[in-house]
Amino acid sequence: MSNLLRLIGRRLIALPFMVLGVTLLVFVVMSFSPADPARLALGEAASADALEQYRIQHGLNDPLPVRFVRYLGGLLHGDLGESFTGVDIGDLISTSFPITLQLTFIGIFLAVVLALFLGVIAALYRDRWPDQVIRVISILCLATPSFWLALLLIQWFADVPGGAQWFPSVVTKWVSFSENPAEYIRQVTLPAFAVAVPNTGTLTRVVRTAMVEELDRDYVRTAIGGGIPKHVVVARNVLRNALITPLTVLGLRLGYAMGGAVVIEIIFNIRGMGQLIFEGITRNDVNIVQGVSITVAAAFIIINIVVDMLYVLVNPRIRSI
Repeated sequence: MSNLLRLIGRRLIALPFMVLGVTLLVFVVMSFSPADPARLALGEAASADALEQYRIQHGLNDPLPVRFVRYLGGLLHGDLGESFTGVDIGDLISTSFPITLQLTFIGIFLAVVLALFLGVIAALYRDRWPDQVIRVISILCLATPSFWLALLLIQWFADVPGGAQWFPSVVTKWVSFSENPAEYIRQVTLPAFAVAVPNTGTLTRVVRTAMVEELDRDYVRTAIGGGIPKHVVVARNVLRNALITPLTVLGLRLGYAMGGAVVIEIIFNIRGMGQLIFEGITRNDVNIVQGVSITVAAAFIIINIVVDMLYVLVNPRIRSI
């Protein structure tokens, strides 16, 4: 237990340093933006004196290290600054980020369920026709861009001419599950499926490989030779041991799925982080782009650290390191 707590402590200690590094990187990159914050805030008709006064008032003329320390101090107090229109960025993210998280985790949940089913079947029927069919399916999933799949899903199943009229093509108003469960499921089905499919391909191949390696171990042959039914050995031992490697890959796929969800949100007009950063880019609002980028990057780091902890808990051998 002491080794386990020490490993968890190392990851928790590393967390603020990684977030600080990401924040510094995003801040420095965004500082090279050609957009003039004063001009964007005051308009093209603003005088030179007004522009200079705005820069002095908001510290835009200060050296980059001074501006970063000031921005970092605001972050420590939960202040992400304001957009050029005067809207608090923290308020914008607090309403958009939960939507992106929901879409990401629903998509990953679908991917995990499909990957477990396909990967286990492929491993149990190794080198036979079910394995060959599932191998083709996983390659097709890997080769399918999520944004292209989203457009196909809209064309086939959404309320557009020629579609099945089952799901909305554009989310005009986001409805939470507590407000209207049926409408929530209609809104999230196509976007979540578009996020899930590419991740299903990767996870299926990882699950199959891990299952095949585990099925070839001596303890499996010994247990089956001793009279224990094969399905019992697979369910109780093989599957549990084989999930250690897919769990590690899942942490990375969560980050990629979040990035994919940002793109999918733009296609379906979902008011998540994707729409927020798209609006920030189109309006040259550096503060919004900066706030969204830091939030998503920090979430990616935190998710991977949580997955690392789960990996340590699932795999007893790591606790002794």
